[in-house]
Amino acid sequence: MGEERMGDCWSSTKDQFDNLEKHTQWGIEYLEKYSKFVKERSEIETSYAKQIRNLSKKYQPKKNSREEEESKYTFCRAFLTTLNELNDYAGQHEVIAENLTSQIISELSRYLQELKSERKSHFHDGRKAQQHIESLWKQLESSKRRFERDCKEADRAQQYFEKMDADINVTKADVEKARQQAQMRHQMAADSKSDYSAYLQKFNQEQNEHYFTVIPNIFQKLQDMEEKRIERIGVCMQTFADVDRQVLPIVGKCLDGMTKAAESIEPKTDSKQVVESYKSGFEPPGDVEFEDYGQAMKRTASETSLSRETKEKPTGKSKGKLWPFIKNKNKGSGPEDFSHLPPEQRRKKLQGKLDDLNKDIQKEMDQRDALTKMKDVYVKNPQMGDPASVDPRLSEIGQNIEKLQSEVQKFEGWLAEVEERMPSKSDTHRRSGLYETQNNTAVSNNCAQDRESPDGSYTEEQNSETQVKANINPNPNPNPVPTSSTPEFDDEFDDEETLPTIGTCKALYPFEGHNEGTIAVAEGELLYVIEEDKGDGWTRVRRNEDEEGYVPTSYVEVFLETNAKGAMTYI
Repeated sequence: MGEERMGDCWSSTKDQFDNLEKHTQWGIEYLEKYSKFVKERSEIETSYAKQIRNLSKKYQPKKNSREEEESKYTFCRAFLTTLNELNDYAGQHEVIAENLTSQIISELSRYLQELKSERKSHFHDGRKAQQHIESLWKQLESSKRRFERDCKEADRAQQYFEKMDADINVTKADVEKARQQAQMRHQMAADSKSDYSAYLQKFNQEQNEHYFTVIPNIFQKLQDMEEKRIERIGVCMQTFADVDRQVLPIVGKCLDGMTKAAESIEPKTDSKQVVESYKSGFEPPGDVEFEDYGQAMKRTASETSLSRETKEKPTGKSKGKLWPFIKNKNKGSGPEDFSHLPPEQRRKKLQGKLDDLNKDIQKEMDQRDALTKMKDVYVKNPQMGDPASVDPRLSEIGQNIEKLQSEVQKFEGWLAEVEERMPSKSDTHRRSGLYETQNNTAVSNNCAQDRESPDGSYTEEQNSETQVKANINPNPNPNPVPTSSTPEFDDEFDDEETLPTIGTCKALYPFEGHNEGTIAVAEGELLYVIEEDKGDGWTRVRRNEDEEGYVPTSYVEVFLETNAKGAMTYI
């Protein structure tokens, strides 16, 4: 194209220039289209991440008692872990959206502005060069036409002079006038020729510079611009893939976390948890006696059957049913002493209540100790504060401690009553926790002293043993020495033969083992099981030949040998 010359080359040059202008405009529009594509992908990632987060939040356990119940089971904990990992997974899609916006969309937006400005500048220079060469061409054409006109005028003047000179009738003056006119026209033609020659030389030089210097430079700049545009879109496409690749390791960790959560599900452990949660503590009912209707005798229920009802109770729909089939009609929270629950479940509830009360007592005592120290500082340094200002708060804390200690003794009385009624085994009276009190006052007479019926409620009969205990105050001193209300373990494995190992266990939590008969364990410690849980919540373990004792069953994960006795009890 640069070697073309005059004539049709102008239209050809103009067409190519216009084609390049259209092509570069199409390139910019294509880059804008790609930028829009990346923007929509970013919006999809943001929307997807939001939906995943909402899904994870929707299925998160609610803050209620059911959440605490669900946390006991491995499959519930695994699902919670999956939801948390899914939330982190959504976060990685947000990272993708952010990186696409910052690394591609923002960069392309800025680059597009620069590209449009550069393209505009190059085509402005090209049009200016075209206008210049077209202006020279017009000047050349004008001088050429003038030269052509002057030559024709000179020829006509010469012919007129020759005609006048040959005519004998024309005066000499007319002939001279015609000769001068012809000479003038020839001079004008010569001048036009000179001008045309000069314009032609100038145009050829400018045209040569236009096609071999100006236009090639402009086209080279346009080519460089186009190559940079293509290179930039290639870099953006590579970044588009890298943004996804960068989050793959973290996404992989999220998926690995979900896999580990699934692998941590232990059906046997969950099954044992069901046993632990719902075992009632009832003994199986005895044989039903034969009632001979052939003799005139009053039908009575078997003394060993757990389906009997008291005289005071009206006959209900459950009359005659054995205890496994009696439905608990007590819904909701129930009475304060949990008398609506079966013995084993009631014992657990009472122990949990005692644990909470002792924690509250410890908090109040810590506050009292802190205020006492503050008061001592005020006494030694009066300028720091008035010691008397602390007394109202100390008095209030003292009253709170007395109330809590009273509650502790009340619940301990109910707990002792439940344990006395539990089925008699060699280790019936073992239980976990230390319930220490500051005042050894008499057990309140309002403790639940009614006898339990098979459906978990109580009869109106009074427990004479509990009644006697409730009316005896062994320490009338108003300020007694603190004592422990927890019955100590009997030395039941003193002077016994070494029991065989029936399995192993792993400590899930640390246990200090202050009570006699217990053994302290550390979290994660492996021990030998020599006696499984008999329904009282304790498992007997051995560390070595000289160290053995009881630990709470809920604190360890037990692995019994295949030939060992099963751990299932009545629920």
